[in-house]
Amino acid sequence: STPTPSLSSLPPCYYYCRLCTQRWWQAGDSIRPPRFGCREQGDGNPKESSPFINSSSASDVEKSQQYDGKNMALFEVCNPRSPSPLTRIPSGTKWEEFFERNTGLIKVPRFAPSLGTLMGVYLPCIQNIFGVILFLRMTWMVGIGGVFGSFFIVFMCCSTTMLTAISMSAIATNGVVPAGGSYYMISRSLGPEFGGAVGICFYLGTTFAGAMYILGAIELLLVYILPQAAIFKMEGLEGAEMEAAMLNNMRVYGTIVLSFMATVVFVGVKYVNKLALVFLACVILSILAVYAGVIKTAIEPPVFPVCILGNRTLISKGFDVCAKVIEQDNGTITTKLWRIFCDSEFLNATCDEYFANNNVSEIQGIPGVTSGILAENLFGYYLEKGDFLEKRGLSAVQDQEVPITNSNRYVLADITSFFTLLVGIYFPSVTGIMAGSNRSGDLRNAQRSIPIGTIAAITTTSTVYMSAVVLFGACIEGVVLRDKFGEGVNGNLVIGTLAWPSPWVIVIGSFFSTCGAGLQSLTGAPRLLQAISRDSVIPFLKVFGQGKANGEPTWALLLTASICEIGIIIASLDAVAPILSMFFLMCYMFVNLACALQTLLRTPNWRPRFKFYHWALSFLGMSLCLSLMFICSWYYAIVAMVIATCIYKYIEFAGAEKEWGDGIRGISLSAARYALMRLEEGPPHTKNWRPQILVLLSMDAEQNVEQPRLLSLTNQLKAGKGLTIVGTSVVGTFLNNHAEAQKAEQSLRKLMETEKVKGFSQVVISSNLRDGTSHLIQVGGLGGLKHNTVLVSWPRTWKQPEDNLRFRNFIEVVRETTAANMALLVPKNIAAYPSNGERFTEGHIDVWWIVHDGGMLMLLPFLLRQHKVWRKCKMRIFTVAQMDDNSIQMKKDLITFLYHLRIDAEVEVVEMHDSDISAYTYEKTLVMEQRSQILKQMHLTKNEMEREIQSITDSSRGSIRRNNPSNLCSQKSTDEPAGVSVEEKPEEEVQLIQNKNATPTSPTSPTTPAGGAATPGQEMQMTWTDKAENQAAAAHPEQGGVKDIFNMKPNQSNVRRMHTALRLNEVIMKKSKEAKLVLLNMPGPPKNRMGEDNYMEFLEVLTEGLNRVLLVRGGGREVITIYS
Repeated sequence: STPTPSLSSLPPCYYYCRLCTQRWWQAGDSIRPPRFGCREQGDGNPKESSPFINSSSASDVEKSQQYDGKNMALFEVCNPRSPSPLTRIPSGTKWEEFFERNTGLIKVPRFAPSLGTLMGVYLPCIQNIFGVILFLRMTWMVGIGGVFGSFFIVFMCCSTTMLTAISMSAIATNGVVPAGGSYYMISRSLGPEFGGAVGICFYLGTTFAGAMYILGAIELLLVYILPQAAIFKMEGLEGAEMEAAMLNNMRVYGTIVLSFMATVVFVGVKYVNKLALVFLACVILSILAVYAGVIKTAIEPPVFPVCILGNRTLISKGFDVCAKVIEQDNGTITTKLWRIFCDSEFLNATCDEYFANNNVSEIQGIPGVTSGILAENLFGYYLEKGDFLEKRGLSAVQDQEVPITNSNRYVLADITSFFTLLVGIYFPSVTGIMAGSNRSGDLRNAQRSIPIGTIAAITTTSTVYMSAVVLFGACIEGVVLRDKFGEGVNGNLVIGTLAWPSPWVIVIGSFFSTCGAGLQSLTGAPRLLQAISRDSVIPFLKVFGQGKANGEPTWALLLTASICEIGIIIASLDAVAPILSMFFLMCYMFVNLACALQTLLRTPNWRPRFKFYHWALSFLGMSLCLSLMFICSWYYAIVAMVIATCIYKYIEFAGAEKEWGDGIRGISLSAARYALMRLEEGPPHTKNWRPQILVLLSMDAEQNVEQPRLLSLTNQLKAGKGLTIVGTSVVGTFLNNHAEAQKAEQSLRKLMETEKVKGFSQVVISSNLRDGTSHLIQVGGLGGLKHNTVLVSWPRTWKQPEDNLRFRNFIEVVRETTAANMALLVPKNIAAYPSNGERFTEGHIDVWWIVHDGGMLMLLPFLLRQHKVWRKCKMRIFTVAQMDDNSIQMKKDLITFLYHLRIDAEVEVVEMHDSDISAYTYEKTLVMEQRSQILKQMHLTKNEMEREIQSITDSSRGSIRRNNPSNLCSQKSTDEPAGVSVEEKPEEEVQLIQNKNATPTSPTSPTTPAGGAATPGQEMQMTWTDKAENQAAAAHPEQGGVKDIFNMKPNQSNVRRMHTALRLNEVIMKKSKEAKLVLLNMPGPPKNRMGEDNYMEFLEVLTEGLNRVLLVRGGGREVITIYS
């Protein structure tokens, strides 16, 4: 037979990991593993170069030959280049033998999950739900709140957990739930922010539960089992001193027990798990003993007498007979009780007034279920701290003016009780419903066992709790129920007095069960923290994800013990219980929220096998949880919410980004769709207008951004608000250049993250950059959420021959934004703009307001000054007045206008005097026109034209410098009428600044007169001429030869425009040379493409000498208003 291949002969996609082989082996040795797709290393995409079936390339033909006869055209994931060597494994060879022999991997035996519903879910939930509150506080709650009030509390709490269990069952059966339990369910349903916040809350709740169980065990030890073990003696103390001694004992013994339990958990968790069944047996036996005692009271009630003085309950310690005097040997002698309240044992002794005026009576503490005591215990009996426990129905003689003495001989209320306190103390007794879901990895059929086991456990425990409320009220005397520590019944545990055959069954059973519950909490809480830490959603918790070599969470255990010690220091069971109630209630609230959201959003992946759920039930459960939080303790609820909110915001800003397909993402999508549909209803009101910016960036050959400062300016303009789209285009086709586009998008995102620009990146692939930029302008955004402003950098080297195409693309952007009624921002000298880390401590932002553009020039400085870079810069507004304008009135009007706009700025009106057109203006205009005309007549090639442009420009500049070394003298031209000035043509000035009526034409079809090819004279038409000027220019006869062109006279319209640009530049330089930023109106684009060089030249002249210039072109609508 064919020899078995070695590992080196396998193709890359056949290297199998230990985990994969183990899983195949678990399914059975004879089962063939699934075929994995061959993947390129690292990219995660199928290795296939051509997506077409019919391909003509040589490599594709070779591939198609490999595919022939293999029936793999449509359905195979992997197409190896050679036949798989695995097909040559000899028949009868097992996978295990093959991999052990050729890979060195050794099969590690792993047992399949074997726990069923009873052992895996039901009994663990029973053990976690029944706890210390049932044994130590349940009877007291019934006595204080009454049967009705206590039943309502139990019903409300059990309903909350039942509704939460229904929601949890739906989530748990919607896929596999690994370790982490509720944290995993919430985080994968609501996202890492909610998951981390609620996971920490659940962890804190579990940790404080451990403290509560330890305090309960210490209370059982020091009060009922071994009172003489107290370090701080309480005999002879009363009031605050006795309470302080008790709390100190709890702290000392609690710390000792906590240290011991933490050591046990650290040394070996397996021992804790083995003892779990023993602890569970103690709980069940204790509850059965209570029910047996209830049945026995119907036949023969136990004897637990309670001594009552007047209507006050006496502490049973210190006397043996409940009487003042007894008859003995035909005489009357006093008892120990007499000696307690009197100053001597004689009948004529001076006694306490209340003792002297009232009789002593003895009542039965456990009258039995048939005694009718239930009617007396139906209603609540709330007490203030220090109140006497009084028997209802008994009268007492008491003088209100006489001070109370011997109060330490009566049973007193140790705390002030009220309804909400009872809810907070009781709720921890219904927690623990997550025990089954935490063990989902060990269940044979988790999706069946978790719902059945959890709901059955809650049903059982709820039945026990509700029946216990009724039975306690029906069997036990009211004063005994309200006696929290059993001081009136010889120091017995009150629930123990009801148990059969002995109270010690309850005492010992509850002690071991509380110790076991404490160990379980100290075992589970560190693992929960470890799961959160390993998810890396909270960076500062990463250290707690580490542990011993076997994975035990050592550092997490240390933190858990430290937090648990805080609960021990509080030392009061009644004070710790509401704290953990808050955290558990918050956890349950978010479980319900997760189920409700998943149901309402109807996500495709929401397919739980558990069908008995509804979003209304989940919302009801969530509402109950929220209500119970504030019922228990409103200030604890606020603290818990603040903690959760802080963790949420921390994860949102500093945590690792996780994509878990959570419901919050679904809400975001639904909300985004709704908002986009609303935006479609119409354009935003002027009050709501803000620049939604499309930033057009260019990339170098390595797909790196050439102008990163554009994003710095974007950040300073936006401050994180509104829409920002950062776009670029890649030359090529989608199929051939997709990888380059992905690289460009990664560069954009990285730069956006560096510059802290919140927005979207978009890369388009087009045959040329011009079309790509046009596509971005047209299709950027979605629905009503589209950009209304385009930010593009000034082509700095536009005069260079190699950048000729770039500046023409720039002018096309100007035309397209004008046609689309979008605003345009063009920063010049972008490299000189400040980064986000720089700060201007002083300076000005100067606005040269020549033409009203809808308020863009007013709004942009205001937005910039919101950013810390420009915050200390002051705003100045300059406007230009002609000689016949009233400058004073213009300034007043502008100041009033700014006042109504609520913008603080200095206002200055600049008067432009009539002046002659300088020789510099003439020569500069002439050189510009000569250059264009020469190139047209010479019919040069593109490259030759570019070189010629540069040479003429250089020579003209040299000529200007020679003729005008220092200053430019104003002189009249012989061909220019003396009266011609800029002021005579104000409409042309407006045309210079903003030609709103310009209609862009196709870049491939420049405008030419009808009737054939354009003549050279027609081609010479300048860009911004009016119709009459166009006709005049076209009428000039053609002068043959380049020599005549140098003798030509400049177009008068261009001369006037150049003059205006120069004069404006002189004024701006004079006023704003030291300004940190200058904002100018941007002139409109040329009507045709013959004068694009002239357009760029005019803009250069207009902004020459200024460091930072932002050219602004409005979008044709008002963007700022004086109205509120």
